Amino acid sequence: MGSTNIESVNNSQLPEGRMGSTNEESKMKQFCLTTSMGKRLIGKAMAHHPAIKKVLEKGTLVVIAGSTNGYVAEEILKSLGLAEGFNRKGFRRGITVAPRAKAGKANLPGDVIISDGKLVEGKTIADVTDDLKSGDVVLKGANAFDARGQAAVQIGASTGGTILATIPAVVGRRVQLIVPVGLEKRVLEDVNVLAARCNAPSAAGPRLMPMPGVIFTELDAIKLMTGAEAFLIAAGGIYGAEGASYLGISGSETQLEAATELTRSLIGEPPCQV
Repeated sequence: MGSTNIESVNNSQLPEGRMGSTNEESKMKQFCLTTSMGKRLIGKAMAHHPAIKKVLEKGTLVVIAGSTNGYVAEEILKSLGLAEGFNRKGFRRGITVAPRAKAGKANLPGDVIISDGKLVEGKTIADVTDDLKSGDVVLKGANAFDARGQAAVQIGASTGGTILATIPAVVGRRVQLIVPVGLEKRVLEDVNVLAARCNAPSAAGPRLMPMPGVIFTELDAIKLMTGAEAFLIAAGGIYGAEGASYLGISGSETQLEAATELTRSLIGEPPCQV
């Protein structure tokens, strides 16, 4: 299922100027990221992900609509010069809101699908899943992930939603599934155990579907963008820090400078509204 660290990313794949010296003494700083800052960070990093850069040159990338994936799609489209006309508002299907809160209506024009670097408009994962093949990539958000790096998504639709449209391509044809997900979605128990409870005939509420993909969190984003190691120290707060992640970031002085610059660039990111 993967872990919260990208083992395949090495110094040669990091953005220029972020490698640092292996002889530099490791230091540590702490940073607070709100949930919207985390979504923006994940989006920025996904645009630099080796698998994404490769498939944008040749192959098909599908970014399935969701709150975090709205940031991901925005940053990827921006990197291609195709962001004009894209709006994160409405780029969603089911969402989680506070009790009694009301979200505006979503007018979803389709998932973001890019084939050989060109935007394919007006289609969804259901329209293209039969055409996906090994080498293609699907990005799908999650509602939960556990300490093993296993992700799961809540299911409201009686037909199983977009994850069931994705699985035939992932399992049947080895299409790569990456799961951009914020640290606020972490859970204590194995998601397979939670799914068994949620999906029991006697249960009520949304169902839960484990996902056969590799998660990508803020920790992975920092590693990819700066080379530094990030870890979750604490979480939550008030005055806008509800659900926030308090991170420790360790590395060389060069890496910490890059991490500081990166996190400061996220300050002021407004709360997510889709």
